[in-house]
Amino acid sequence: MIATADDPRIRLAHHLLGAVDIAADPALRPRVVRLVAGDGRQYIAKQHAERDRYAGELHAYRAWVTHLTGHAPGLVGRDDATHTLLLTALAGDRADTFAPGSPEEELAHHEAGHVLGKLHRATAMPQGGAVGASLAERFQGWIDRAVRADLLDAAEENLLKHHAVILGTSHMDSAICHLDYQPRNWLLGDTFGIYDFEHMRRDARVRDFARLEFRRWQAAPHLRTAFFDGYGRSPNDLERRLLESFGAIEAATALVKGHQEDDAALSAHGRTVLSRLT
Repeated sequence: MIATADDPRIRLAHHLLGAVDIAADPALRPRVVRLVAGDGRQYIAKQHAERDRYAGELHAYRAWVTHLTGHAPGLVGRDDATHTLLLTALAGDRADTFAPGSPEEELAHHEAGHVLGKLHRATAMPQGGAVGASLAERFQGWIDRAVRADLLDAAEENLLKHHAVILGTSHMDSAICHLDYQPRNWLLGDTFGIYDFEHMRRDARVRDFARLEFRRWQAAPHLRTAFFDGYGRSPNDLERRLLESFGAIEAATALVKGHQEDDAALSAHGRTVLSRLT
C-alpha cells in the first residue's frame, strides 16, 4: 500500500498535524506508515482493512493502554470512515531483529515480562468458569474449520477436542491480554515498547504466554526464564498444563490460517505445535 496525498492516512495526519513527510521504514507492514511532522516529531498512521480490527484497536487505546503508559503509543486521532488511526511513534529496535542468543534478545524478553505483568496485575479478575467455557466454544469453531478443510486426521481431531474439553471445564483467572505478544510487536530502546493492540481483550491470563512458548521458548528456554523473572512469577503446575491446551489453539489457528492464506511457514508451525501436544 503506497502512501499518496489522497491516502486516508496522509489526509488524517494533514488534518491533525499539518504538513508531514513520509519516512521510509521497511520494517513496517503495508498498511502502516511512519510520518514526520514539521516539529520533527514522528507518528505512525495505520489503516485497518477490517472494521472489527479497527474497532478492537481503538477500544484498546481508549480503555486499557492507560495501564501501559510509557510503553505504548498514544492515540492522536482517528477516522472511523476509513478505519485509520494516527499514533505517536515509539523509539527503539524491533525485538525480532536481535540476534538469537544475544544479550539484547534476553533483555527484551525480561522487559516484555515486566511490562505484561503490570498490565495483567492492573486488570486481573479472580478465577471463574466463564473464560474457559468461552475459549472452548471459540476453539471448537477452529477445530470445525480445520476438519472441513481436511487438515486433521481422526486422531488429531480427537486430541484437539480433548484440549477443548480441558479448557471448557477449567477455572482460570483472567486479565486484559495483548494476544499477539511476541518480539515482532516489541521495541527495545531507552524504554520497552509494545504496539499492535487489535486483538486485545479480556481473556485467560495464561494465554498471553502461548505464542512465546510455542514459537520461541521451547527452542530457547533461557528466554522463558528471563521473561518470568521480569513478570514476577512463573506459571504454577495448573497454568503449565493449561498452557499446553492453549498450544492446541495455536496449532489449530495456525493450520487454518496457513491453509486460507497459502502460508506454508504458518502451516508448518501449526504441524510442529500439533506434533508436540499430548
